[in-house]
Amino acid sequence: MILAANFKTNHTRKSTKEYIERLNNFLNSKNPDTDIFIFPPFTALDNYKSKATIGVQNAYPAEKGSFTGEIGLEQLNEFNIKTIIIGHSERRHILGENQEFIAKKFQFFKENNFTIFYCIGETIEVRESSKELIFSYLDMQLEGIDLDYENLIIAYEPVWAIGTGKSAKYEDIKEVLEFLRSKTKAPLLYGGSVKPSNIKEIISISNCDGALIGTASWNVDSFCEMVDLSTKN
Repeated sequence: MILAANFKTNHTRKSTKEYIERLNNFLNSKNPDTDIFIFPPFTALDNYKSKATIGVQNAYPAEKGSFTGEIGLEQLNEFNIKTIIIGHSERRHILGENQEFIAKKFQFFKENNFTIFYCIGETIEVRESSKELIFSYLDMQLEGIDLDYENLIIAYEPVWAIGTGKSAKYEDIKEVLEFLRSKTKAPLLYGGSVKPSNIKEIISISNCDGALIGTASWNVDSFCEMVDLSTKN
């Protein structure tokens, strides 16, 4: 089981340190059989002593250079970070990253042996059209991506369910995960308004190997509750 907390533009170095300390205490007491990942914002990165794996939400596909507002491999190496999110819908739809650039980013971090959380998901317009269009849309988001990469984790995150409080229907999640499973052996996660009240049902879906969690993970007690719930039958 994989559970990942995406802080997005939330938390500081101080609050992230406190969050990790409380999470460590919880993990030490419960010792769950779960792989935990935390993705803080850039300014909250540090050499934390964490039982969770610390990753980044984004980075530029270069070691260093003239890329104002970005960080590269040189900055990630300072904190021994080898895990990254690529293709998140907020990078695609708010910040304008196209598939060509996303695939370039994927290739760079693959060559540097990163664990890659690769996100795909359809818009509400696509979801309300047809199954054929949904799968075609998701297929386009897989262009240029090595689905056999050994350090790949795929997160299905329907755009209309992210941060809205509205999770996808379980049969729809199941259908998409089956589609993805036909293409890759990589772990498959669901993301999109995952919270304590629905996580057990979500992770019970066939082919679901865990969750990439946004809003509900920003509070450490809420995240610990979800870790606990995911390990109980």
